[in-house]
Formats: sequence, structure tokens, C-alpha cells
Amino acid sequence: MATTATQQPQMGLSFEQVWAAIMKTEEQMQKTDARIDKMAEKVDDVSKNVGGLNRSMGELIETLIAAGLWEKFDAYPYNFRRAYQRIYLFDETDRKLTDIDVLLTNAEYVMAVEVKRELDKKDDVDHHLKRMELIRKYPPAECVGKKLLGAMAGGTVDPDIQAYAHSVGFFVLELTGESVRLIEPPQKFEPGQW
Repeated sequence: MATTATQQPQMGLSFEQVWAAIMKTEEQMQKTDARIDKMAEKVDDVSKNVGGLNRSMGELIETLIAAGLWEKFDAYPYNFRRAYQRIYLFDETDRKLTDIDVLLTNAEYVMAVEVKRELDKKDDVDHHLKRMELIRKYPPAECVGKKLLGAMAGGTVDPDIQAYAHSVGFFVLELTGESVRLIEPPQKFEPGQW
């Protein structure tokens, strides 16, 4: 009896086919890696631009608030007529400690003004209190031998933070459209001197 052999189709892949599939997958992974790298660069660029925008907004608010700021204190005996922006404080080893956003001066008084886009955190006021101590300890030339006052200013000012700033002896100012207004201190307000 003769037997006939049945041929079964081959189910597996040849080495060449597997190798080709691996090489194609490797090529696709390299293209994906390149796309991911390009996307990461774009994300970095956007982050830098957003950070720059935040910085620019802060600088714009500082400039708007600094313009004619001394006039806001005409009802007080300070007679400020000069304003400096961005005064840096250094310790005895010339290490930069902090800066003063706006410094108002006359022959007898100086006022260090901290400017915030949004004055809405108690920590901002506390940080400025520490800055006042540093100004007294490491005074820039404009402050030497003068009475030191402090103020907080913001594009917007939270009422609770305004009350807190007044309670520690800071004047408070707020941007109002094209101008800046000195928020009326409480009746028993006593400006702090550092």
C-alpha cells in the first residue's frame, strides 16, 4: 500500500522575517525617540516663555507702581523725591542676600517697598519683615544713617493681607488702573521704623 504524505503549511516565521520585523521596530523606535526629543525641546521653550512672561508681568507692575510713588506719601512728613528700583543687598563677603523692589529716599528717611503681582499671602509680608532686618544690618549706601520705613504694594491686594501688613507697620499700596493708591491705614496705624 502506498502512503501519500500530506504537506502541512509552515506556521512559523523564518529567521529573515523575524530579523526584518525587529529592524523595522528598531527604526520606528528611533523615529519615536526623535519626536519625543523634539517635543521635549518645545515644552522647554514654552516653559521658558511662560516664565519670562511671569517675570515681565512682575517687572511691568513694579514699573507702574514705582512711577510717581513718592507723591502718594505727600500727606506724611517724608517728602520723598527719589525712587530707585532693584537695589541689591550684599553681606560682608559680597554674597547677594536679597533686593529691594523700590526704594524711596530723602535726606532723613528711606522706604523699602516690596511689589507683588498679587499681594495675597501672609508669607510675602513676613518675608519683607526679614528683608527690613537685612536692610538695617547690611544697608545699601542710600539707606545709611536714615530712618527706615516699609511698604507693600500689589497689582491686587487681599483685604486680610492688607490688614496684616498694616498691623506690622507697613504702608500698603494697590495698582488701580493707570494709577497707584495708598490704601488708607487704620486710624491707630503707626508706621514701623527699622
